Amino acid sequence: MPRLDTYIARLLGIALLAVTVGLAALVWLTQSLRFIELVLDRGLSIWVFLELTGLLLPSFFGVILPITTFVVTLFTYVRLAADRELVVMRAAGLSQWQLARPALAIAGLAMVTCYVLNLWLTPMSHAAFRAWQFEIRNQVAGLLLQEGVFSSVGEELTVYARDRDADGTLRGILVHDARERGSPVTIIAETGRITATPSGPRVTLENGVRQQVERLAGQPPRLSVLTFAENSVDLARASRAEQNRFRNAQERSLEELFSPEEGVSQRDRRRFLAEAHQRLASPLTAVSLALLALAVALTGQFRRHGGGLSLFLGGALVVALLAVGLGIANSAARQPALLPLIWLHAILPGLVSAWVLSGAPGWALARDRLPGRRA
Repeated sequence: MPRLDTYIARLLGIALLAVTVGLAALVWLTQSLRFIELVLDRGLSIWVFLELTGLLLPSFFGVILPITTFVVTLFTYVRLAADRELVVMRAAGLSQWQLARPALAIAGLAMVTCYVLNLWLTPMSHAAFRAWQFEIRNQVAGLLLQEGVFSSVGEELTVYARDRDADGTLRGILVHDARERGSPVTIIAETGRITATPSGPRVTLENGVRQQVERLAGQPPRLSVLTFAENSVDLARASRAEQNRFRNAQERSLEELFSPEEGVSQRDRRRFLAEAHQRLASPLTAVSLALLALAVALTGQFRRHGGGLSLFLGGALVVALLAVGLGIANSAARQPALLPLIWLHAILPGLVSAWVLSGAPGWALARDRLPGRRA
């Protein structure tokens, strides 16, 4: 019955696209609020903000797509049952697996999409996001210092300017530089000007005082004060840790997760290994959750008042599975011996659901053999 397959697949596809895009937009909106300070405090345009936060979308889709596949499959088949359409299809001779065929096709497409996202788009976009965020906070921010505002350039450099003239001259400047561990420097200058260099923005200060706390071994801290006519501070020079920025698991490729570079701690190696297995196994949950939705929607008895119980049961099961999956992922990042549980969590619900969808073969015989039951 290809026409029936096309009909159900069209319902599933349209609903899956709408729900996935809507939910991803909602998640993007809530997460992007964390970066609104880049627009308000750093003076960036709204377009830069949208491009920056848009790089997070592939990771949202990779997480959301298996869940929306389950939701759309369950609601579509429950609605078909409530409208008596499944009754007509069964009367036409369609089996459970023939009814499930369109949903499995859509779930397979979702699984392939998740693999593309997990193995290629998400690491690439996350790496671009982190690099762009680092550049904004350590270089672009230096060119966008606002008058009357304490602006942080990186984590250890703060710059304040009381006024800015039309020609770009800064007046009443304070710079606090804590990039040298144990020897923070505070500079106060009358005027200054920011200039762009190949290595990043630099501020040239005039007529000021440089104060530095010096800590020598066996001696109390000593304040050193130097008066200068001209001095310069490189705003783009990040600390050693920032220059050698450590790339987290989300922005590494699959090969880098399995074979990280030298110097990576054992703790990070365990996290990388768990992330690699999670990327390979999580797309399979799109098919497993679709099978779970089919098992709940197709094996329940016909109900006159709709499938409210089926929706509740399916929702409770998937919430429990997501909670268990989160616990397994966190545990496997600490104990590599638990890595097989990631695959078991991705595959086992689908296998059990397929068994139920097939009529639970062997269950009646095993039940009759239980102690206390009559032969």
